[in-house]
Amino acid sequence: MNELVFSVTQEEDGGFVAECLQEPIFTQGDTWEELREAVTDAVTAWHFDRPAPARVRLHLVRDELLAVA
Repeated sequence: MNELVFSVTQEEDGGFVAECLQEPIFTQGDTWEELREAVTDAVTAWHFDRPAPARVRLHLVRDELLAVA
């Protein structure tokens, strides 16, 4: 596996939550930089006894509700 993809959502408090789509890896961070570091650490820990992927993709999902009426 060359690439892991994480779906990232922003919480109401401003923090971020990341969920890997291929492996059972979940992590979070208060800022984008903290999230990037947490994802790197989580991927490294998950693959401690096997080769890690060459790339990790963070896909930010934004959900916005608009009032029409």
